[in-house]
Amino acid sequence: MTIYELSIISTTGFPYFNSIINPIPEGVRLFLRFFDFSKDKLTIQDQLEMSSRFDLTAGLISALFEFARNINKKIEILEFKPKEQKDSNKVNQKSSEYQGDVLITAQTETFLLHKSVREKIKLIYTNYINSKIPLDSADPVYENEEKKIIEILTDSKARQKISKNRNELKRLTHDFLDEMKDYGLWGICITSFDLSPIVTYGKKYSLEGAYDILRHIGYIPEITPLDWIYRQSFFSDESIQVCIIKSDTGTTIENILFEPYFYLLFTDPQSYFGEFPGKLTSAFNKVLG
Repeated sequence: MTIYELSIISTTGFPYFNSIINPIPEGVRLFLRFFDFSKDKLTIQDQLEMSSRFDLTAGLISALFEFARNINKKIEILEFKPKEQKDSNKVNQKSSEYQGDVLITAQTETFLLHKSVREKIKLIYTNYINSKIPLDSADPVYENEEKKIIEILTDSKARQKISKNRNELKRLTHDFLDEMKDYGLWGICITSFDLSPIVTYGKKYSLEGAYDILRHIGYIPEITPLDWIYRQSFFSDESIQVCIIKSDTGTTIENILFEPYFYLLFTDPQSYFGEFPGKLTSAFNKVLG
């Protein structure tokens, strides 16, 4: 699992809901991702004088430092989104879309695609949280709702589809690995649409090995469906090249969110496969489509 903890609070600090999705691994650098579903208060903030802004910033830094120390964590970088250009139409649209002051955080692996995680969180907010606002007087998240939230975060539907077709996928990957072993293909991995590893094939890398490879990979840009990119990583001090392919097939969650799979090729750093990623994608899509 790559999303370890989910918390839902109000922007005033009311602790509404917390769920440990999976135990946090030791010795692994993680991200705490913030997703803001609150009313737009930029206009009020823009009216603050410089000294008042500094007071707020100092309070933020102090609070975060104390929080990190209390949970035995160390904050090294705090990244802020760039300030967007003012647009009254945008502000009005956002204010009508989000009805209350809700902040959702998720503690996750660093390599996850933030845009995909955000889409999962947005679905959870829309279907299970928005109707409960204000949080400080809301009904709790019921057991059946928490179960569905966890299924979204853990890619339950995508995993079930792979499990249902495991024999055919195993046969295909065996053939591909045998065909391309002399060209430097070491392993194959299928991930969910936020890049969470689901299954690996080949003798060289286990599922935990796939996690380790992804933890050491560089920045991953947006990839268009049926396209692929190459990135460098390493595993046990061994250099490795990773081909990341975005499929155009996957699962649709609650008839709203389409989540395509990614196919990963773990290869020799000097290897080049030409159009082989397209061949593999076509074969996998026929099974998982």
